[in-house]
Amino acid sequence: MLAYKFATDEMMTKINILKEEFASIHDYSPIEHVNSRLKTPEGILKKAVRKGCPLVLDDIRAQIQDIAGIRITCSFISDTYRILDMLTSQLDVTVLEVKDYIAAPKPNGYKSLHLIVDIPVFLSDRVDEVTVEIQIRTVAMDFWASLEHKIYYKYRGAVPVDLVADLKQAADVANRLDLKMEGLHDQVLAMEPDGHSETDLLEIAGLSQLALPEGLLAAISRTRASAPPEG
Repeated sequence: MLAYKFATDEMMTKINILKEEFASIHDYSPIEHVNSRLKTPEGILKKAVRKGCPLVLDDIRAQIQDIAGIRITCSFISDTYRILDMLTSQLDVTVLEVKDYIAAPKPNGYKSLHLIVDIPVFLSDRVDEVTVEIQIRTVAMDFWASLEHKIYYKYRGAVPVDLVADLKQAADVANRLDLKMEGLHDQVLAMEPDGHSETDLLEIAGLSQLALPEGLLAAISRTRASAPPEG
């Protein structure tokens, strides 16, 4: 369990670095929220029994691949693919499986990206290769999935047919909302100015005005905008 915890910690660090770097460079972050969880030993055993997996450590490690899980919530559908590309391009992240439920939604309307990755965990006497499941989805679909999970838990899986139909309709509404909001986002980006002109000047600490490179002006402007108010 410690190895899975360390693997989760490593992936969370990677994700948070990407989030901060992207926000610093682009004045925008594609990641809204990140959550992680570890299955309990009892939960692992229950799933092993359900899958018919032998209750042997090596078999459990090989067959139960969602012991460590991370969920990344994004604003827009395009952001989910952007995060997928950034994570899977890292040299020490080995992609074992990718399931694109956005391009091919589940029958209930669920849309998300699911991937299983393998990362090295460096312990005092060895290096363990540990699998982590990562789910990447939009805020709208995350809300829908959370409600769907609660409903299925309440009914122990035996959800009434009319309620299943309503859930599917709600998933379709969530998808339309995602598409609409992304369209609005694209419109806003298209209306934004290209940035500072070459003649922009910046006064620093009472010094005389200095002509600064456009990129530096933009970086300082973003830093000032994100800084908490003084006093």
